[in-house]
Amino acid sequence: MVDRNEVLIALHEVNGLGWRRIEEIVKRDSDWQHAYQFNAADWLERGLEAELALWMSQQFTLDWVEERLERMKRKRIRPVTIYDEKYPLLMKETVRPPWVLYTIGNMRLLSALSVAIVGTRLPTAYGRKVAAGLTEGLCDRGITVVSGMARGIDGVCHEAALNCGGRTIAVLGTAVDIAYPPEHNSLYRRIAESGLIISEYPMGMKGHPGMFPQRNRIIAGISRGTVVVEADARSGSLITADAALEEDRDVFAVPGPITSPKSRGTLELLKQGAKMVTDVDDILEEYQAFLSYSRVTTKRVSEVCELTDEEQRIYDMLQQGINHFDDLLLQTSWDFGLLHSVLLSLIMKKAAVQLPGSVYKII
Repeated sequence: MVDRNEVLIALHEVNGLGWRRIEEIVKRDSDWQHAYQFNAADWLERGLEAELALWMSQQFTLDWVEERLERMKRKRIRPVTIYDEKYPLLMKETVRPPWVLYTIGNMRLLSALSVAIVGTRLPTAYGRKVAAGLTEGLCDRGITVVSGMARGIDGVCHEAALNCGGRTIAVLGTAVDIAYPPEHNSLYRRIAESGLIISEYPMGMKGHPGMFPQRNRIIAGISRGTVVVEADARSGSLITADAALEEDRDVFAVPGPITSPKSRGTLELLKQGAKMVTDVDDILEEYQAFLSYSRVTTKRVSEVCELTDEEQRIYDMLQQGINHFDDLLLQTSWDFGLLHSVLLSLIMKKAAVQLPGSVYKII
C-alpha cells in the first residue's frame, strides 16, 4: 500500500502533468491519493486530454509507482514532498513551492540555516576571491552555503565550502541524477557525499534552457538571504535576487569596479536597496539571532551535546529562526508533552533558550 507522499511523487513523475495540473488534482480532488486506481473516464473528468487520460489509466498503476520508487532508491535519490515533515519550511512559505524535491546526500541540511551565494559564470579573479572568502566565513559560523553548481561563482562557492569542511547545497537546473555542466562531475560527487544535491526535476528528465530560471526560485526559497557577488546586467543571478525579494528574503550585493561589466548587475542591486557586503560580518549581523556564539558550528550540535534525534530535529528547526511553541507543535505534529520535554531537554543542555511568550531560540 502506498501513502499520499508516494502517490504525489508518482504524479510528479508523469510527463505532461505540470505544477498547475497537479495543483488542480491535489487541491480539488479528495480522491487523488487513490489516483493509481483511476480509469480513463476518471482522468477525463479531471481535465486530462484523451491521450494522456488513456496512458494514465493503463500505465499509472501501483506497480508503476513502486517501480519508480525502487529505481530512485538504487540511485540513492530520496524524494521529499511538500507533505513530508522533512520538506524545508522556508520553501513551503514561497508562492510556488515544488511538489517534490529530489535529494541526494545529507537531508538534514534541508532544515539548516542557509544563505545563497550566486554570481556570473565568468568571474574575475576578484569575484572568485570574494566568493571563496564569504563562503568560508559563513561556513565558519555553521551556515550552509547554497548555490546552483553552475560554472563560475557557483562552483567556487561549493568548492570553498567543501575544502574548509563546511556545508553546502547544490540546487540543480537539471534532473537530480545528472551532473551539469559535465566538468563539474567530480564536484557533483563530492557534494553528494558531503553535502546535499537538490532538484525539482525527476531522474532522467531531458533538460532545456527554461529549467534553469525555475531552479533559481529554489535557491532563493530555501535560503534566508541571497548574496550576489558578480553579475552583469542580464545575469541569471539577478533572477535569483528577484525571487528572494518576492519572498521577502534578504538580498546582499558585493560592490565592484564601476568600469567592470561584471559589476553592473550588483551595482544596480545596490541602487535598488540591496545591502552592501564588504566582508562576511555584513551578512552575519543579519542572523545573530539564529547563530550559536560558539565558533565550533561546522559540526552537528549532536556531536557536541549528544542530542537525541528528536532534540536534533527541533534544534534544526530553531536554526531557521525563533519559533513559538504553538508553531513548533504544528510543524512537528507531536503531542504537547513530547514537544515540551524535548524543548526542556535542549534548554538543560544549553542548546536553546526560552524567551518571554513561549518563544524559543538556539544559543
